[in-house]
Amino acid sequence: MNTRILVVDDDPVQRRLVEAMLTRFGYEPETLDSGEAALKILESPGGAGIGCMVLDLVMPDLDGLGVLGRMKERGINVPVIVLTAQGSIDTVVSAMRAGATDFCVKPVGIERMQISVRNALAQAALASEVRRMNRASGGEVAFSDFATASPRMQTTLKLAEKAAASEIPVLLEGESGVGKELLARAIRAGGSRAAKPFVAVNCGALPENLVESILFGHERGAFTGATDRQIGKFLEADGGTLFLDEIGELPLDAQVKLLRALQEGEIDPVGSRKPVKVNFRLISATNRNLLELVKAGRFREDLFYRLHIFPITVPPLRDRIEDISGLVRRFVTRFAAEEGKRVRAVSAEAVAMLASYLWPGNVRQLENAVFRAVVLTERDEIGPAEFPQIASQVPGFESFAAPQAAIAPSVVPAHPSASPVVLDAPATVPASHDAIDLTGPDGHVRPMEELEATVIRFAIAHYRGKMTEVSRRLGIGRSTLYRKLKDLGIAEGEPEAAQTAVSDATSK
Repeated sequence: MNTRILVVDDDPVQRRLVEAMLTRFGYEPETLDSGEAALKILESPGGAGIGCMVLDLVMPDLDGLGVLGRMKERGINVPVIVLTAQGSIDTVVSAMRAGATDFCVKPVGIERMQISVRNALAQAALASEVRRMNRASGGEVAFSDFATASPRMQTTLKLAEKAAASEIPVLLEGESGVGKELLARAIRAGGSRAAKPFVAVNCGALPENLVESILFGHERGAFTGATDRQIGKFLEADGGTLFLDEIGELPLDAQVKLLRALQEGEIDPVGSRKPVKVNFRLISATNRNLLELVKAGRFREDLFYRLHIFPITVPPLRDRIEDISGLVRRFVTRFAAEEGKRVRAVSAEAVAMLASYLWPGNVRQLENAVFRAVVLTERDEIGPAEFPQIASQVPGFESFAAPQAAIAPSVVPAHPSASPVVLDAPATVPASHDAIDLTGPDGHVRPMEELEATVIRFAIAHYRGKMTEVSRRLGIGRSTLYRKLKDLGIAEGEPEAAQTAVSDATSK
């Protein structure tokens, strides 16, 4: 799903003009005719999915400056581009002081609007990421860091906020990579133990013979190699929050001691003569079905019911595609700053491709894919070509796949509602033809026209005759490309001619 942008103007002609521009840019505009209607949407649960607002300054009842003032009072941080018929200095200064990100003078040009929207989205993403990273540096995560337009994720966050206000044990359920630990940290930050320790333990990574020692601690001399006393994770979390990730991997012996700790509020360190009192809030997480483990005898039923008091399911990314554009902007902003890249935007075509992918690795996989794209790109806008592995598995984007990603057919995880589709590999040209011979058989430099023809033939072969992509990649207009194709004797849409071009490109 593309980025949602509010267009607020009492003039229906201006609304339609701006709406047409934003649609052309690949955004999802929503038009409104009053400031009151805009505030109503911004304050609703769906307001979290608004990426930007284009706001007219002069409107009846509540004008643009009034909207900006109320947004500031209510802590609404959506970037605003104001539209004004008078571009006087006083008007601009008043709008910027009121909180506007940018301004445009009517009638606004298409390029000016595109640049303003890109800059506003990039600025908002940067500000949000800076706030999040400042909190993360102190080990804090807030519910506001989960800005989402997905109804399922909004329901999850509401449940988490209610859990944060209580001491009830919470069980987070969801696939790997959906952000269960981040949500656990937000629950802790929103509760009464926010200033106390947060101790995270991955139960699946604990050596089986050391589980009890690591979790509950041991006394000196309790076993061979125990040269010092160890307090264990439960005592580390005393007064605070203990987060047990992948709790379904916990051995049965340790499950017994965990159940006692939950029921009695005390633990038995290995080698200790008496139990030790502990005060902790437990948040556990799993990517497995604990009830199935209970039926299989691999998880204690009494412990299951002790943990399953307040279950919260974190939806996979494929079920919250509304959040992909916002997540991508956030990741691009962070990685561009870390890598020193001047990346300003992600194309609507790339966002549409990412929203069509299944994302088996969820948010973690998306984050890594964006990191790679930022490193790969040499432009200020990331397109589908910077996601070659994803492009090779999404129908309609195969031409953007890297040759190495398209050697063999791939099973496409396009969308959960669709059956897997097997794609043929895109046309590739042997590596030996990636270089163009600048000299001919006589040893002299080849004429410019001949070199140009070779490049065009190669591009047609590489992109399987898709002329829009060929013209974009060559950096020439479609009319120029068609004129050159006519000189080469290749007509648009003729498979035989395209096949001839492939043969020519691979034989030169």
